[in-house]
Amino acid sequence: MKVIMLQDVKKVGKKDEIVDVKDGYALNFLIPNKFAVKYTKGSIKVLDAQNQAVEEKKKQLEAEAKIKKEKLETITLEFKAKTSKDGRMIGTISYKQIEKELVDKYGIEIDKRKIIDKFQINAFGITILKIELYKNVIGSIKVHVSEEK
Repeated sequence: MKVIMLQDVKKVGKKDEIVDVKDGYALNFLIPNKFAVKYTKGSIKVLDAQNQAVEEKKKQLEAEAKIKKEKLETITLEFKAKTSKDGRMIGTISYKQIEKELVDKYGIEIDKRKIIDKFQINAFGITILKIELYKNVIGSIKVHVSEEK
């Protein structure tokens, strides 16, 4: 019996795949547990509609990420830090602070885990961070740290 998988099932198939399984396995396990549906013309139409909706959503998310990328490249975040006696910065600027500053001042939400450059911002001056906003859409933001007076 041919079925369309609704979820990934180990050693059977992945979501949205059309697989051929034994009738008893499909009727007694996959279909009652909502792991699969029977392969029919109607279910194929539903699957195609769902796949099309997923593709549209991906295109929309990518377009939003490109717009966010353009906004980020015009922004320079300003932070102040204390100075030690020998002129070096005390402490670091965390990714959480950067994320909070973007939301508070500019209304742009990013996930701090998507920051590609994994180094500490512990020096005065400008640092450029790369952020993965979506697959193959990488934005950059400038972080300027100056001395607190």
